[in-house]
Amino acid sequence: MAMVERLEAIYQDVVKRNPGEVEFHQAVKEVLDCLGPVLVKYPDFTDAKIIERICEPERQTIFRVPWQDDRGQVQINRGFRVQFNSALGPYKGGLRFHPSVYLGIIKFLGFEQIFKNSLTGLPIGGAKGGSDFDPKGKSDNEVMRFCQSFMTELWRIIGEHTDIPAGDIGVGGREIGYLFGQYKRLTNKFEAGVLTGKGLVYGGSQVRTEATGYGCTYFVEEMLKGKKNGFKGKKVVVSGSGNVAIYTLEKVHQLGGKVVAMSDSNGVIVDEKGCNIETIKQLKEVERRRIKDYCDYHRHAKFIHGGNIWDVPCDVAMPSATQNEITGKDARKLVKNGCIAVGEGANMPTTPDGVQVFLSGGVLFGPGKAANAGGVATSALEMQQNAGREAWGFEETDAKLHQIMRNVYQLCSEAADEFGSPGNFVVGANIAGFIKVARAMSAHGLV
Repeated sequence: MAMVERLEAIYQDVVKRNPGEVEFHQAVKEVLDCLGPVLVKYPDFTDAKIIERICEPERQTIFRVPWQDDRGQVQINRGFRVQFNSALGPYKGGLRFHPSVYLGIIKFLGFEQIFKNSLTGLPIGGAKGGSDFDPKGKSDNEVMRFCQSFMTELWRIIGEHTDIPAGDIGVGGREIGYLFGQYKRLTNKFEAGVLTGKGLVYGGSQVRTEATGYGCTYFVEEMLKGKKNGFKGKKVVVSGSGNVAIYTLEKVHQLGGKVVAMSDSNGVIVDEKGCNIETIKQLKEVERRRIKDYCDYHRHAKFIHGGNIWDVPCDVAMPSATQNEITGKDARKLVKNGCIAVGEGANMPTTPDGVQVFLSGGVLFGPGKAANAGGVATSALEMQQNAGREAWGFEETDAKLHQIMRNVYQLCSEAADEFGSPGNFVVGANIAGFIKVARAMSAHGLV
């Protein structure tokens, strides 16, 4: 009981010191709820106040981003970079451009990134950044001017040995290109390793675009294999229709499953024959259109305006859009409809009560900090290629990603077994990720 009270006191202090940042509070609580047995086994972590230190970012930067739109009007946005923890290596984490971005979102994502990066086994610390800028509806020139202004401030605190940003929601190859161009212009250095998610012609990695979706699918496949099962013949629903969702769809189909529903902010498409990957790519990656237009090409499919994708019966659910998209009610509906596995392609897409519904219902549940680690893992592989002035082929890079995701699964499974929660990958991921960072922090002294 004393340990539970101590962890609760730490959590309450985090809430007090970070008022109004509800997503960050949620992320911290989920980790702390798993750590009681760890502190019993490793009391030196308590004495060194590792948890208190890990919950406080090493550095937080907020800055103004002025830019001019195509009408000549001056616009002002806010930029963020939270460098959370560098115990394992230079800060690593994406940039998110979306109107919902504020400090609490960035801190939640950065905190998750610490443990996700730890689980990959690669030497990278945790960070996150972004802006409340919305690239939707903006011209290429407007996006370029914004990215150049954003990087004019950000360049001061990043570098290939310091902090390596990447993409996230709203930041794809176009944005990374503009950001990299401005960094090169400001520093007079072709420092390829300073950003990941770059184009293949200037230092990018094969599989980086596919990595998060592929990696999440590989993780779920490992969970299913643990139960002598697999994707073959399974009906799958994938929320979202962005980068993560598209390449989850692609890999699920390669492994013998069938994605029968996808979504965007307007609604849900249902295609019982299996969503067509080429149509989705054309609509979303090339033409940047809405998901409902899928039905113009596939008349047998149906579009549900404002629909809830979790109402569609499935064997496997792959939330790949945004945080807190599966509620307790949604989780109960999925369990009732026969869902046997969930893989979080997005960051924290399931609410705490939803997670409990899945765990108590015997559903195989792959939490985001483990299941969606493929994106940052392949970013780290891109860093390796940049450092060695190398360019690996698609198959070689995909094989490395596949092995990393197997290792992540193994780490989570073993930690869950060791600390008395076999099959609970939430507990396993949090504990395995935490212990590695805690040991590194202890070795570095009080810094």
